[in-house]
Amino acid sequence: MATFTFPLFLSLLLPLFAFAAAAGTVGINYGRIADNLPPPEKVVALFKSQGINKVKLYDTDAAVLTALANSGIGVVVALPNELLSSAASDPSFADKWVQSNISQYHPKTQIEAIAVGNEVFADPNNTTQFLVPAIKNIQSSLVKYNLSSIKLSSPFALSALNSSYPPSAGVFKPDLIEPVIKPLLEFLTQTSSYLMINAYPFFAYESTSDKISLDYALFRTNPGNPDSGNGLKYYSLLEAQIDAVFAAMSAVGYGDVKLVVTETGWPSNGDENEIGAGKANAAAYNGNLVKRVLTGGGTPLKPNDPLNVYLFALFNEDQKTGPTSERNYGLFYPDETKVYDIPLTVAGQSGAQSSPANENKVQVPAASPSAGNTWCVANGQAGEEKLQAALDYACGEGGADCRSIQEGSTCFNPNTLEAHASYAFNSFYQKKARRTGTCDFGGAAYVVAQPPSYGTCEFPTGY
Repeated sequence: MATFTFPLFLSLLLPLFAFAAAAGTVGINYGRIADNLPPPEKVVALFKSQGINKVKLYDTDAAVLTALANSGIGVVVALPNELLSSAASDPSFADKWVQSNISQYHPKTQIEAIAVGNEVFADPNNTTQFLVPAIKNIQSSLVKYNLSSIKLSSPFALSALNSSYPPSAGVFKPDLIEPVIKPLLEFLTQTSSYLMINAYPFFAYESTSDKISLDYALFRTNPGNPDSGNGLKYYSLLEAQIDAVFAAMSAVGYGDVKLVVTETGWPSNGDENEIGAGKANAAAYNGNLVKRVLTGGGTPLKPNDPLNVYLFALFNEDQKTGPTSERNYGLFYPDETKVYDIPLTVAGQSGAQSSPANENKVQVPAASPSAGNTWCVANGQAGEEKLQAALDYACGEGGADCRSIQEGSTCFNPNTLEAHASYAFNSFYQKKARRTGTCDFGGAAYVVAQPPSYGTCEFPTGY
């Protein structure tokens, strides 16, 4: 039986609040492959009106960078794939590029990172070999011009993985590991940077909708998918994809590298064969993702690392080629009206979200009564000592209502430390109005978007 011991061991209690998992950040990709977009000055005003303070670009357009000056918006710029060869082979080219495209604008324009190339492993022009040399030359140039605070990385598509299911089996393609994966991860480690990944649950769902639950893809309530390899359970496809990348990095000896999702989204329209495309699903995916990120906490494998994401994309881009979905990832139409209404900030989360009507081509299951709520549960990987200390605090000084987990009460069974700690942590979290940092307990707990399942015990969602 889990016991509540007093007084607390202060040495165990202190970490409960010293390392609270912060909320993540939500940025947006500002693509411009369209002929009808508003001028950059109006776009910056749109960012501010929506509370967007992180933006990722696909180039270093002068008009855009000038418009972003003194805006307080953090910017990720890009060195396009077609320039990788020159940047890799000629250090003077890297110097000139940094002078013309970075130092000329920074720090008035708050450039936080440079994406060197984009999905180079999938590039038909075979730019992979130039990636690491280009990054190293750009880094040397940043140092030369006193800009070394700007991070460098390169967005990977999930196609860089040879295996991604279950997440614990994530591994990179063998032919990429020695020539580029390891050197890049070593560079990221040395520069305290992070790996950028582009992850789209939509693609996985579209191609295997007979095997993947729509609720699982859209962050809705679902039974979850256990990973027999690491003993963890996943309730969202995106988190499973992220942890597959973490596993792949660990497999090559770089498990401590951080990760940022530089692209993720869901199309609001698509061709008849693009299963799942539609406004209702796009609103559900992006809306639930934003809520998940701003709630705080990380993935099952990395519960203390906040999720940082950039939604794709700001606008529908009418000049893009390919299937209909490619032109319909935007949150806004070019006239700045919303394709669908989702809040992008913590303040906006308290307001009502719209419920777009289902489209004929996609039948979206109605959200369960628990949709939109979050709970706090114990991290079974934290160890008994940390769980017990956190449980003692929650039921003692923390003021959690632990009556239901006393012997003979409704939630005593299952009589395990993890089940009792989960109930106590959730009570504390709900009493604190689900505020950021109130579900961490030094790594002993994390937030979930599905109701916990411990026997017949029902976890409250508010007091």
